[in-house]
Amino acid sequence: MKILLAGLAIIAASLGNAHAQSGKPTVVLVHGAFADSSSWNGVVEILEKDGFPVVAAANPLRGVRSDGDYVADVLSSIETPVVLVGHSYGGSVISDAADGHSNVKALVYVAAFAPEVGETAAQLARKFPGSTLGPTLAPPAELSGGGKDLYIQQDKFHDQFAADASEAQARLMAATQRPITEAALNEAQAKAAWKNIPSWFIYGDADKNIPPRASAYMAQRAHARETIAIKGASHVVMVSNPEPVAQLIENAAREMSQ
Repeated sequence: MKILLAGLAIIAASLGNAHAQSGKPTVVLVHGAFADSSSWNGVVEILEKDGFPVVAAANPLRGVRSDGDYVADVLSSIETPVVLVGHSYGGSVISDAADGHSNVKALVYVAAFAPEVGETAAQLARKFPGSTLGPTLAPPAELSGGGKDLYIQQDKFHDQFAADASEAQARLMAATQRPITEAALNEAQAKAAWKNIPSWFIYGDADKNIPPRASAYMAQRAHARETIAIKGASHVVMVSNPEPVAQLIENAAREMSQ
């Protein structure tokens, strides 16, 4: 715990200096299931080149509330205004974490869930036809403390998760994917920060994890300031199309500042 607190203090100090120099908000990126923080690499490069302080948080992928608490701790360590960004299940997490944090000025959902209170990610994925994730999952891994971890079968990962990424890139992502608990995808949302914080949405119209109709539905329900559907993009739109994702984040930051 002492190491974590020391690390957060260092992050806060460095981000405070970066914000003082750039005058721009900090962008906090939260990855989703079957991915890790490196999935934001292309977006991070653009944002940093444009002068934005950036943190890519390591989402534990254990449960919406516990993951939300972890990200909330990261937010508490940042003294600057924040644009909070979530991908996939990370959208559920940012919707929880941002609630009550006055420094979070904008939410950006990148092929992400934005559940209403009481909804689950699994319910939203099934709300409209189009998700083919279920049959591509490997047999659940039993956890010693109870519960199950879920992975995508590596030979199905490219087509299901990252069809518009290169084969080599998708192979690396499949090997390094981080599992999510089955319980996390079926945990009812307790907080929905998008009701009180302005939101922006971007997704691919060839997403096989979250049906595009579900993404459009959630964006409309949240009264999104801007919604972008990238033609032919897969679930990892931030990997295959980092430029429009970074641009949307910067649009949110600009409008937030105004």
